[in-house]
Amino acid sequence: GKKEENAQFICANCKSDVLPLQTGSYRNHCPFCLTSLHVDNTPGDRKNRCHGLMMPCRAIYKGNKGWQIVHKCKKCGHEKANKIAEGCIQPDNWDIIVALS
Repeated sequence: GKKEENAQFICANCKSDVLPLQTGSYRNHCPFCLTSLHVDNTPGDRKNRCHGLMMPCRAIYKGNKGWQIVHKCKKCGHEKANKIAEGCIQPDNWDIIVALS
């Protein structure tokens, strides 16, 4: 279920302790360095076998979703846009987001 996937984790990149989101969404990247892991085919399914580091490469603005971070997998090159986490215990690092945009 959703509760198991939205779990606390240690960032594979910067080793920060990342808390789950309390907003009903999945926390799919580190709020400190914005790195993600290539583990999902669809959000929260944990069925992708790549497991490469997904590095933030740019920030984009989509009218209906607002600002998003585009992650690119260092292992396979797959790109995916992820919603920015705001107004929560550990909001995303805006200094990095601004640098990406």
